[in-house]
Amino acid sequence: MKHILAIVTLGALVGCSPGHGPVQGSFYREAGALIDTGNFGTASMNNAAYMTGEKKWVYDLSQRFANEVLTTVNFAFNSSVLDAGARDTLREQAAWIRQFPEVRFRVYGHTDSVGSNAYNKHLGMRRAQAVVAFLASQGISRSRLEAVVSFGESQPLIVTEGRERRNRRTVTEVSGFVAGHPHLLDGNYAAVVYREYVESATAPTGLSGGESSGEQVFTED
Repeated sequence: MKHILAIVTLGALVGCSPGHGPVQGSFYREAGALIDTGNFGTASMNNAAYMTGEKKWVYDLSQRFANEVLTTVNFAFNSSVLDAGARDTLREQAAWIRQFPEVRFRVYGHTDSVGSNAYNKHLGMRRAQAVVAFLASQGISRSRLEAVVSFGESQPLIVTEGRERRNRRTVTEVSGFVAGHPHLLDGNYAAVVYREYVESATAPTGLSGGESSGEQVFTED
């Protein structure tokens, strides 16, 4: 009989121990543990990581840039002239770039495989320079577009020896931060987010009676 009572008592104690059932277990844990699905505090964690420079800034901004705008423009054969579609894409790039005066960008030029390596290297550079010139005409400081690189025909998207428009391209990417504007690395990323939030609610200027008064060109301070 004593052995039976001991087993019953032990079972009762085990049933009341921490972790057996959400209600019983919550008594032994911090308040709010039941509603924490594993994401609680993630925003604060990410914010702290950004402010301490723990996050990879260039990588994160590059991913965002690539997700929000087209980073590539294409060219006609043996040409570095920007067509209407390329100019539209670059206007979108410029609008995005203006949001981040702390960030630098690099333009990479590419060609297809027709022609010599040396010629295509120069052609890729001319294409990159054409993009930089257009972005500068949209109010982007050339100091933020300091690097233009040509890969010529060495990095095709489509492997072919013939003419391929998709290989005749430039790609714009985030490359780093402007010297003298270390806002992000100084823990002021929240200020950048707030600036974007405020600007997103600002009505565009230069509009009258629902019609545009013309294309706007923004300049940096």
